[in-house]
Amino acid sequence: MDIRELKPERVWTHFYSLTQIPRPSKKEEKAVLFLEKFGKDLGLETIKDQLGNIIIRKPASKGMENRKGIIFQAHIDMVPQKNSDKVHDFEKDPIVPRIVEDWMYATGTTLGADNGLGIAVAMAVLEDKDMVHGPVEALFTIDEEAGMNGARGLKAGLLKGDILINLDSEDEGELYVGCAGGLDANVKFTYSEVAAPAGTEGYKLNITGLKGGHSGMDIVLGRGNANKALVRILLPLMKDLGASLASIEGGSLRNAIPREGFATLAIPAANVEAAKKVVEKHFTEMKHELAAHEADLKITLEKCDTPATIIDNKTALNMVKAVYVCPNGVERMSDAMPGLVETSNNLAIAKSGNGKIEISCLMRSSVDSAKDILAAAIASTFELAGAEVSLSGGYPGWKPNMDSDILKTMKVVYKNLYGNEPEVKAIHAGLECGILGGAYPNWDMISCGPTIRSPHSPDERVNIPTVQKWWDYVVEVLKNAPVK
Repeated sequence: MDIRELKPERVWTHFYSLTQIPRPSKKEEKAVLFLEKFGKDLGLETIKDQLGNIIIRKPASKGMENRKGIIFQAHIDMVPQKNSDKVHDFEKDPIVPRIVEDWMYATGTTLGADNGLGIAVAMAVLEDKDMVHGPVEALFTIDEEAGMNGARGLKAGLLKGDILINLDSEDEGELYVGCAGGLDANVKFTYSEVAAPAGTEGYKLNITGLKGGHSGMDIVLGRGNANKALVRILLPLMKDLGASLASIEGGSLRNAIPREGFATLAIPAANVEAAKKVVEKHFTEMKHELAAHEADLKITLEKCDTPATIIDNKTALNMVKAVYVCPNGVERMSDAMPGLVETSNNLAIAKSGNGKIEISCLMRSSVDSAKDILAAAIASTFELAGAEVSLSGGYPGWKPNMDSDILKTMKVVYKNLYGNEPEVKAIHAGLECGILGGAYPNWDMISCGPTIRSPHSPDERVNIPTVQKWWDYVVEVLKNAPVK
């Protein structure tokens, strides 16, 4: 089925167009030009700022000039994740959507519904000549997934609206009024390459089949972390059986739970059979431990060419030990909002090459002091192991305003449409609202979206019926926008 035939057609048509335009983080140029042309072709005031953020303005429909201006905000970039056996160039190749019952997936890659559907809804609002609405602006930001740099660089005074509706949350029927802040830990070990010991054989340790997912939304789900799984096996192989580490590669994105990990080893020939037993033992244990969440986990030890060089054993073992003890996953649940994660860490990337092992962590917390304490603990762990650590990319959380005018409006509209009130929540993920509110402290902010599952992974999917429901909701909210 052609996804452009789905309802609402206008939204799905725009989303399809976005799937055909490569837009991984920091490579959104084609999508930026596409959106700029879209606004200008409609005859609407269109601005591209110095970073590449796009702002498009649409005047109020007749009789609605007295309503507060609403800004629809979505980010242009998408997370480029694919299965290891999938051939796909995110800078050149289109996304290939497929429909399975009520869900839309991509084909071996991320779908880009995060946040392409938000863009598509805003485009549909801008394009619709019959819609009833007050003054409308659309703000399309760049580079959200890799550090929220478009939001960070947005200048005050460019936008005129009073209300920001962020279109980047992922549960229909829920309104988000707060989010976690974040901070990156960037770790670097420097190593010497030395000749592989005589009498060793080459083997590759492979961790595959984990689900991964969004490092904020999915961190509470108990899924496995490929980097943690790697070092759990590497430690006994290196300490007890004399294996040497030639390379490591686990995870690829700071905001995605790592699904796959690989390590190349030089193992003493006399200990190969014992090494196979160690791998099998830990595979059996992890399959049991993660049975409820990771049915497709695979761990294999495969023969390969013996590496010519290895990472010097002291550095390799220090790195493995540090990753082994580094905090990962949920650190603390929220006292203020039961069921919400307060503080977490995603041990996202471990990669060697050119004399360096680089490790990336993304910490999140709705409590700034808790985030700082976790950052200090992680930095101390790696510094004790001899690594250099820098902290960067910090961004604030978004404090809920339960007396918000747009919250009150959207609750009433939802109940009138569907007979029940939406849930009001905060989210353990980074929305751009916290940053944008710094430049525009007068904004009344809220976030909503359709139902999306497993964003930031090739299992990303959107529930098709919720897109129609969400669109109908947006249309009614515009009709009922608060008066100035």
